[in-house]
Amino acid sequence: QVQLVESGGGLVQAGGSLRLSCAASGSVFSRYAMGWFRQAPGKEREFVAGISRSGTITSYADSVKGRFTISRDNAKNAMYLQMSSLNPEDTAVYYCAADSTAYLGLVKRTPAEYEYWGQGTQVTVSS
Repeated sequence: QVQLVESGGGLVQAGGSLRLSCAASGSVFSRYAMGWFRQAPGKEREFVAGISRSGTITSYADSVKGRFTISRDNAKNAMYLQMSSLNPEDTAVYYCAADSTAYLGLVKRTPAEYEYWGQGTQVTVSS
């Protein structure tokens, strides 16, 4: 199994940028495809971005394409989400998640397909 801890959330002005980090421990990080999800109050948890085991394949929700960039550093057991041009609609709790079942090059987009989750980090974008 793998343990995940998010960091980097906070308060940012509309139009600003923020970088989230997800630190993994307890297993071989490169065996997991990874994803970022977010959940606003009263809304379903939604897919934000995903990255394959090797880091060569990425996938983004339409709402964040061109603004967010997902990356990973397997040597550091870490995953990142660089968020730019933030707007108030991006306000949510952001979660990192790990998927041990993905084949090479595969990115999944639904929460049920991920086995391990971090505790979440709050991102608030003010207008």
